[in-house]
Amino acid sequence: MWDGQDVSRAGGAGTVAGAIGVLVVDDDFRVARVHRAYVERVDSFRVVGVAGSGEQALSAVEALRPDLLLLDLYLPDVFGLDVIPRLRTAGHDCDVMVVSAAREADAVRGAVRHGVVDYLLKPFDFEDLRGRLERYAVQRGLLRDTVVRGQADVDRVLAAAAMPVPTVPSGSRRLPKGMSAETAGLVERTLREAEGSLSASECARLTGVSRVSARRYLEYFHAVGAAEVSLRYGATGRPERRYRFVGAGAGRGVVSRGGRA
Repeated sequence: MWDGQDVSRAGGAGTVAGAIGVLVVDDDFRVARVHRAYVERVDSFRVVGVAGSGEQALSAVEALRPDLLLLDLYLPDVFGLDVIPRLRTAGHDCDVMVVSAAREADAVRGAVRHGVVDYLLKPFDFEDLRGRLERYAVQRGLLRDTVVRGQADVDRVLAAAAMPVPTVPSGSRRLPKGMSAETAGLVERTLREAEGSLSASECARLTGVSRVSARRYLEYFHAVGAAEVSLRYGATGRPERRYRFVGAGAGRGVVSRGGRA
């Protein structure tokens, strides 16, 4: 856990140019270690520190200036949501994503009132968190890059902040590092033409790419709002994730055809 002694080792949000700095806040060091590993696997995100209590989180934010907190609610000293107003009072505008086992309606309503960017229930797997982080990165970029010239621009900013999945104009969406527009277009076309939904394995078989690659592109389309996910439960084992194209509008693709992003 962050104890105020490892600022130089953890680095700050600017350690990697353009990276979104994340502070993981969880009192269970094993869970925190897993969440940290998850975040580090997502392009453009870097963990700048880990805190095990509300007080540690406040000190770490002051020292490390993260862009995003992954905030557990059941902390040993304070309820997690009580950390947020203290951050704002101290002048910190970092975003907060709740990751908690708290299923009470009051906790969810309180999180909304405090302006959290997302609320993810534990336990979750890597793909669940990755999709939400990628969606957050898209929303963050939209809000950062918007130029307000009139009411229409204000409305777009508010819509981007409120929508679970923002809409990005066709042809302007940049793919995450390591993904190509050609493969994205192939997966998109396969998903668009499918009757019903597809699993990653089915998409891989139809496109000729590996199952791992197919799932990554499918999860990307889910993260940016071009696909919805449903779960199919079998007799045994984990449920199968299935994807259905919902698209960016009739006759328009959701990725640029201009080559690798």
